Amino acid sequence: MTRTTDRAHDRTYDLVGIGVGPFNLGLAALADPLDDVDAVFLDRREGFSWHPGMMLEGATIQVPFLADLVTMADPTSPYSFLAFLKDTGRLYPFYIRESFYPLRAEYDEYCRWAADRLTTLRWGRDVTAVGRDEETGDLVVTARLSAGPDGTARTETYRARHVVLGVGTTPQLPGPLAALAAEAARHPGAGPVVHSADYLPHRAALAASGAVTVVGSGQSAAEVYRDLLEDAAPDAHRVDWVTRSPRFFPMEYTKLTLEMTSPEYTDHYRALPTELREILGREQRALYKGISGDLVDDIYDTLYRKSALGREVPTTLLSDTEVVAARYEPDDGADGSTDRAGEYVLTLRHGQLGTTAEHRTRAVVAATGYGAGVPGFVAPGLVDLDELGRVDVARDYTAGAGGRLHVGGTEAHTHGVTAPDLGFAAWRNSVILAQVTGREPYAIERRIAFQTFGLPGGRPDGERSTPWSPPEPAAAEREVAR
Repeated sequence: MTRTTDRAHDRTYDLVGIGVGPFNLGLAALADPLDDVDAVFLDRREGFSWHPGMMLEGATIQVPFLADLVTMADPTSPYSFLAFLKDTGRLYPFYIRESFYPLRAEYDEYCRWAADRLTTLRWGRDVTAVGRDEETGDLVVTARLSAGPDGTARTETYRARHVVLGVGTTPQLPGPLAALAAEAARHPGAGPVVHSADYLPHRAALAASGAVTVVGSGQSAAEVYRDLLEDAAPDAHRVDWVTRSPRFFPMEYTKLTLEMTSPEYTDHYRALPTELREILGREQRALYKGISGDLVDDIYDTLYRKSALGREVPTTLLSDTEVVAARYEPDDGADGSTDRAGEYVLTLRHGQLGTTAEHRTRAVVAATGYGAGVPGFVAPGLVDLDELGRVDVARDYTAGAGGRLHVGGTEAHTHGVTAPDLGFAAWRNSVILAQVTGREPYAIERRIAFQTFGLPGGRPDGERSTPWSPPEPAAAEREVAR
């Protein structure tokens, strides 16, 4: 295959974003009106798509519409959710609906609407390398394009003063289920073993298997269980739900708790020792990994409705229960064929009792979350790492290359609950743009909470904790760099 390199992008951009999910899409929208930011955003996909495997009808996002791409930084932006509603003729219906929470499919449509209006997005660019020009200090991004009709594979290079990693997270399967998925792939007749991210494409096959087990604790697990529960019946399919959480817990959404998605709490969390942050990270899952309280109630009401008049509901809900082992048992059949649908055998362990039992099912949906790591395309030594080998993200969201490499959305281990929060993304993007421009294009709120986290004036190590401050204006330096 012939390869060519396009060097038309040898000019130095102020900012190159890698990955176009909601966080970097919001950054692109906020950067768009700034005359002193020359930006481009690259993504391997051919267009915007947000959690397509979980686009269940009627599902809403778990934050108000104000947590759109731009509003919390610039309420006057033409890329706001309200602007989208007005442009599509849905502003009054949304107003009459009287709910702050957009439909998930509606939010996805809004993001695609914004993406279509931005000229800085480049789709079909698979970033293969991010390095550094040691002579100039610029970052160099290499992207591979799909082969054209003539079979020629092209690459493009982009030089940048700043790079923002917005590649997001990837679906994670715990060890036993990862091995089970690999085993299932070797048996054509086996039922699906899928992550919840791929639920909708496999929904029909899951229901047709006759017995589905959902493994997981959060909103995705609850939505998949509720969706499959509606048609569960003795003559259709059964659906079971296994969670290692001690209960089917709702997301905590009280107002003083919501103040933890604040600059002040992020300052406090960032100042804590790594060991303590690890403990808090596990304890605070209910703040953003819990289930909508309305959905918990709806599941109960559905179980009650379906069991009325003594009807059987083929389902079991198991809390405080972990899958510790799994295997596939094929049904060889009388003719010795291995193409028939067999059974999965999950070994379950109860946390409080310490007992184990085997659970048989014909399909598995693993709503077991997502993980982040160091992207393989980043040159060794370019990104700062912590003692556990993870990206060490500074308070200002820089993570290496002398403050030129930024991270957005995957810094929960350093910044806490604000990292995955859509509502805090505009604040983080405002900080990143302040780093890029040397000024504050969007006002950055330093304090928004009524409460104080920790003791006033001190950190656990005795040093004084101060809120983040933007860099000093450096217009002359930027002109030289250009």
